[in-house]
Amino acid sequence: MKGKRILLVFAAGLFSAATVLGQTGKKALKAKSDDFNYGQWIEINNGILRELRSNYVDSLPLGRIERAGIDAMLGNLDPYTVYIPEEENDDLEMMINKTYGGIGAVIWKPGKDSALVINEPYEASPAAKAGIVSGDEVLSIDGVSTKGLIASECSDRMKGKPGTDVVLRIRHIRTGVVDDVKITRERIHLPDVEYYGMLNDTTGYILQTGFTDNVSQDVRNAFQSLKKQGMKKLIFDLRGNGGGLVSESVKIVSLFVPKGTLVVTQKGRSESSASALRTETEPLDTKIPIVVLVDGGTASASEILSGCLQDMDRATIMGTRTYGKGLVQTIRPLPYNGQIKVTIAKYYTPSGRCVQAIDYAHRNEDGSVSQIPDSLTHEFKTAHGRTVRDGGGITPDVELEPHQYSRLTYSLVVNGIIEQYALRYVIKHASIPSVDYFHFTDYEDFVNFAKDKDFDYRSSAMALFDSMKKELQKDGLAEGAKDELDALSKAIDLDKVAFLRAQEKEIIPFIEEEIVVRYYYQMAGVKVRLRYDDELHEALTKPLIKI
Repeated sequence: MKGKRILLVFAAGLFSAATVLGQTGKKALKAKSDDFNYGQWIEINNGILRELRSNYVDSLPLGRIERAGIDAMLGNLDPYTVYIPEEENDDLEMMINKTYGGIGAVIWKPGKDSALVINEPYEASPAAKAGIVSGDEVLSIDGVSTKGLIASECSDRMKGKPGTDVVLRIRHIRTGVVDDVKITRERIHLPDVEYYGMLNDTTGYILQTGFTDNVSQDVRNAFQSLKKQGMKKLIFDLRGNGGGLVSESVKIVSLFVPKGTLVVTQKGRSESSASALRTETEPLDTKIPIVVLVDGGTASASEILSGCLQDMDRATIMGTRTYGKGLVQTIRPLPYNGQIKVTIAKYYTPSGRCVQAIDYAHRNEDGSVSQIPDSLTHEFKTAHGRTVRDGGGITPDVELEPHQYSRLTYSLVVNGIIEQYALRYVIKHASIPSVDYFHFTDYEDFVNFAKDKDFDYRSSAMALFDSMKKELQKDGLAEGAKDELDALSKAIDLDKVAFLRAQEKEIIPFIEEEIVVRYYYQMAGVKVRLRYDDELHEALTKPLIKI
């Protein structure tokens, strides 16, 4: 019996060893196969380029076709893995840190032969310090006429290394005087905390629009300032916040939860991409009630922040379901000073859920990608046992119905009609009352301005009607339904002026916002938005989860 037992143990050991060797062999074969495919791809790619360079009928645009090939290759992975050549490094700096070297102004130039207009100088920017105001025209940049240049070419000439000078020939809108203005460029930083203030005697509000370097300190400063003003409850607005640095989201979470709290876990192919990030500093306040406002534009680091606070039952999430970006990117150097932003991991909130909504790894036969259906998502539990799900963004604890704007309003905004009117308003009005007291009352003047502009003013119903009529014509059915179509068209087709007047209440807030920023800068625009923010006002009335 003893010999049989030894034999069985020996056999089991052989089986176990064979299993391990088999698994190891499979991994080795796969790695060998991957290496072979990689080498084969390099040879084929080089072979194609050699043949094209030797035999293609025309001169070979190598730079263009190589960039197109790289973009197409990376585009088959996910939208976030991208190649950044050396000449686009400034754009990368702007994307990561919202900084650039320049004069600090938004310009408007609809065409090559049109005037270059200062649409909006930033507060305390070199442009503002030089006395440039909204509506001023730029006739030349360092002696080069702006006539014949497109907007991006003008912008590139105005930008430059901080500390260098640029000379603009300005026609001042208030006086008509033309003179040369020398401006020293500075490092322009667009803040992620666009606004903070008290909504009432006890409720503070912070609007955060990104997660660039050191935004956590800005949030800390805003929170402490609001506490001094008597804040007993915080509304933290992350609507439209597309994310940024994961490290900054961890630091912001650390303001509201105990030191050492798990915020997010990352998992990727390589060991270096795996990590568990915890808060490393003592909190400012672990008890104050918090509402986090989210919507379909809330993504990435914003979802880490809102997802963690939801999992910890530390905040009440209100709004609509977030975007669902559960992927982490890093930036790696490439030859010739290029860089690649590459997806290296998926992230998981403290409950263990990944919010990624689109499965890029498994594509449809036509190469398209699909949302992960709700039926394939999984349940997870918050700290207090509430159920949350993965696979499709952060579902808010309290749903808020977003305002649905008319097609006309979208068209006015997209086509810059309201911006153009605001510039004209600035020319006619040297000053306006302070933001709290300013209300736009001459809507008929706007109607008269907009009616002569070229834009698509159809209602959504009329746009659908036109599309339906075209389909009926394709199918040969339009003539038989002519009377009915004519009657329906007459019922829903408003002329431009009538439709503009019908949407007065909806359009006025956009006009007010565009006007006030040109006198009192961006924070003034946020204050006007808050005045008309139905979701925010509703959030103030909703009960919160217990913490």
